[in-house]
Amino acid sequence: MTLAEVIQQISNEEQPKLIIKRHKRQIQYFAEDLGNGVTLDMVAIPSGTFLMGSPKTEEGHRDRESPQHQVTLKSFFMGKYPVTQAQWQAVAALPQVNKELEPNPSFFKGEDRPVEQVSWYDAVEFCARLSQHTKRPYRLPSEAQWEYACRAGTTTPFHFGETITTDFANYRGTDDEKGLWKGFYGNGPLGIYREETTPVGSFGVGNDFGLYDMHGNVWEWCADHWHNNYKGAPTDGSAWVDEEDDDDNKNHYRPLRGGSWTYFPVRCRSACRNDYLPGGSLYNYIGFRVLCGAVWTL
Repeated sequence: MTLAEVIQQISNEEQPKLIIKRHKRQIQYFAEDLGNGVTLDMVAIPSGTFLMGSPKTEEGHRDRESPQHQVTLKSFFMGKYPVTQAQWQAVAALPQVNKELEPNPSFFKGEDRPVEQVSWYDAVEFCARLSQHTKRPYRLPSEAQWEYACRAGTTTPFHFGETITTDFANYRGTDDEKGLWKGFYGNGPLGIYREETTPVGSFGVGNDFGLYDMHGNVWEWCADHWHNNYKGAPTDGSAWVDEEDDDDNKNHYRPLRGGSWTYFPVRCRSACRNDYLPGGSLYNYIGFRVLCGAVWTL
């Protein structure tokens, strides 16, 4: 059964009632019960319009982040954190949909650390199993949904402002030996290099939508095919998926967002895009977070 067939089956069934909770910042969310005390917090992201990409004047800007374009999105739910190893293990134990999943793939072990060393296909299988189990439509976010959720109404390089410090996020905060890459961004300070993942939410710095770890820790897979720029990109927030792969456009690659613990701060910007083979070698700096397209009201 394909993921599309799973979602279609779900849409024909009665979905469990969503229980919306609030915390002191008035963020709406629901907690998906994965069993054995493991939950997955899904934050309600409101509909809206934003400017996707970065201006040419932004430090670290690359052509792949152009042209800037307006995107209007419907509301959705997004994982509060990257998928953790405890959540991965709970879902990996569910019935298989299309492929087997390694129950404990991560290099840096820890229930509250993000799962890593997972391929794009692994992440898609995770979403398919979660959808089948919960009767709700889970999937990877599109690049537009990811950036919109990351920015949370901001236009600065990072959702917390013009610069970044290792007090706010997990990235390579020291210069490289050759001095080619810098461990600081803009007027920000040099920091530390932890050389490993950190438990999700460790820094306590969420954006205005209530999402954490959007900058650094692990790169996060998105649903789209890779495109070298935004010429012809959708403006409705949907994943940009081509019917046929085009080797010249590298559409067999998939986008990664957010930077990671081993990358310099310039790669952790809201607009920064990376690409990688969906079934390539597994790395301990690539993970993902999930999106749920279930309808919600306040």
